[in-house]
Amino acid sequence: MSDSVVTSVMPDSDSIVSLIDVEKSFGKNKVVKNMNIEIKEGEFLTLLGPSGCGKTTTLRMIAGFEEASCGTIKVQGVSVEDKEPFERDVNTVFQNYALFPHMTVFDNIAYGLKIRKRPKEEITKRVNEMLELVQLKGYENRKPDALSGGQKQRVAIARALINNPKVLLLDEPLGALDLKLRKQMQVELKRLQKKLGITFVYVTHDQEEALTMSDRIAVMNEGVIEQLATPREIYNRPLTKFVAGFIGESNIFDGEVTGLEDGILSVKTSAGTLKVKGEGFHVGESLHVSIRPEYVKVSTDTVDGFNLMGTIKDFTYMGTVVKTSVDMKDNTEIKYSRFEKDEDFQEGDSINIYWNPERAVAIKASK
Repeated sequence: MSDSVVTSVMPDSDSIVSLIDVEKSFGKNKVVKNMNIEIKEGEFLTLLGPSGCGKTTTLRMIAGFEEASCGTIKVQGVSVEDKEPFERDVNTVFQNYALFPHMTVFDNIAYGLKIRKRPKEEITKRVNEMLELVQLKGYENRKPDALSGGQKQRVAIARALINNPKVLLLDEPLGALDLKLRKQMQVELKRLQKKLGITFVYVTHDQEEALTMSDRIAVMNEGVIEQLATPREIYNRPLTKFVAGFIGESNIFDGEVTGLEDGILSVKTSAGTLKVKGEGFHVGESLHVSIRPEYVKVSTDTVDGFNLMGTIKDFTYMGTVVKTSVDMKDNTEIKYSRFEKDEDFQEGDSINIYWNPERAVAIKASK
């Protein structure tokens, strides 16, 4: 477990939601630890992590469904810890949609305005606008049980948006959909968010979904934000071993720096020696080295600075790429991927693994 928690910060002027030193405990179990995050107005921010990492609890604290054990939560610069959920200018879309089964689509969407006793003409106008926005015109008289999963999700979003929230909180809203519809709804949600300019705070455990949709991703592990950055930064420059292993697919080596020259580190690992670009390291220091499968190269010849020999185990056809598994001398497995199978190599062949040192990432050893 890394201790790379984001430290205490002052709220930015363009932040719409601020969490400052927020923690949450259930009994002796601390599920969110020293959470500090600034969510910018109009951005699509995703809380990403495995089950039990604290992402949904964080979302529920912003919404007001859970009370923070300590710390400050601000929406538009105003502390909301003592405010009820309906007073926070945020709305939530849940995985199960929470639609009223006895109500029509129209009445489900109109519910928030009816509770606020808005005029009938205004309600009709706003509901029709929402139906147009989520592409459900003509479905207003249907009940939820006559809708598909994607249509139910759009009704839930329309119901949340009709009150003009400053922030929309989405808790794994695509989790119940099949893969094809999930991909389609990812595109629709991102389009909707850009069109409206509303801040979306999105919870998922799906790495690909987070990379596809987000402006920034907060990768969480055991109640801590391990890294907060753009999808490109997180994929190409993970700050911790956990992030490198959780986001996409990585080959990760544990090793020790044995030499430094022009910003290139020589590293000894149990699988052999390798090179990686890195700054701020010294000889004798422990580290992790991450290399993505698409950047791995193979050869029958030795390559200067690399002594990573392995045996090709198998080839897996993934549709768009062919993934090759290689057994190393320390019984670990390395993967590399290509758009098509390299006909020069077969199962059982001995090969040398190497890469451009600048493509690999040197990561400080976890404390």
